[in-house]
Amino acid sequence: MNATTYNQDLSILNTSVDITVKREDLIHPFISGNKYRKLKYNVEKAKEIKATSMLTFGGAYSNHIAAVAYAGKAYGFKTIGIIRGEELGLKKDLNPTLKFAKACGMKFQFVSRDDYRKKTSEDFIATLKRRFGNFYLLPEGGTNDLAVKGCQEIIQTEDFHFDYVCCAVGTGGTISGIINASQTHQKILGFPALKGDFLQQDICKFATQQNWNLITGYHFGGYGKIKPELIAFINRFKHNYDIPLDPIYTGKMLFGIFDLIEKDFFPKASKILVIHTGGLQGIAGVNAKLKRKGGPLIDL
Repeated sequence: MNATTYNQDLSILNTSVDITVKREDLIHPFISGNKYRKLKYNVEKAKEIKATSMLTFGGAYSNHIAAVAYAGKAYGFKTIGIIRGEELGLKKDLNPTLKFAKACGMKFQFVSRDDYRKKTSEDFIATLKRRFGNFYLLPEGGTNDLAVKGCQEIIQTEDFHFDYVCCAVGTGGTISGIINASQTHQKILGFPALKGDFLQQDICKFATQQNWNLITGYHFGGYGKIKPELIAFINRFKHNYDIPLDPIYTGKMLFGIFDLIEKDFFPKASKILVIHTGGLQGIAGVNAKLKRKGGPLIDL
């Protein structure tokens, strides 16, 4: 798995800082952004141990589920998705993310939210092995040591001149890799998509430096929560810069960055690198939900 990406400068008037977006979303059309980075060395390891199947966990709109399903198709693995919400298995029509994963050959097991919380327990994993046989286990969101190793490759030598590096945060693997690859003079800012303080501890498990901080005020109510002002910002951003954003991760992050700029959070002449981690496949599913509610849609 080889990745190519590029940096895209934003020409923003009336601001004292420079912003560049690293277009990790363009690495691969289906294994996009940080999911590509997280899977790179896991796929290599699975091949090395001659695994024939991969099992992982995710929600109904999970970028990770979609990426693992396609990786399985591309690299010759059977894939199993343990999906949060047993009610989803009763629905006749799957949402766009699960349709895509199914088309790639992924098999699903829909479990209750109570059972899903057991996803890291040895007993629950043993139950899954009895049902599905031996498999290469990928945790929810794909975060493990090999994933962090892959995410360290997001930051290259040409990125060392930036003062700040910003990224969205889900399970903490991506920001951990960025922290480990960064220079000591750089400040790494993470924008969590979830509520709660647990991410601090999760990141500390992998991060080798202390030059980071979480900006926790831009989750819009929690994971998957969306408000009209966020949709308006995403659509305006795409119109102005021709860069699509997803509403779960990158949209919230950039909303936060622009708000912080207006509040003079960044010192004058700061150079800011923004990591676009992908996740655009989820827009179709989000728009379907928004359409049912009669609200504004995200421009595709």
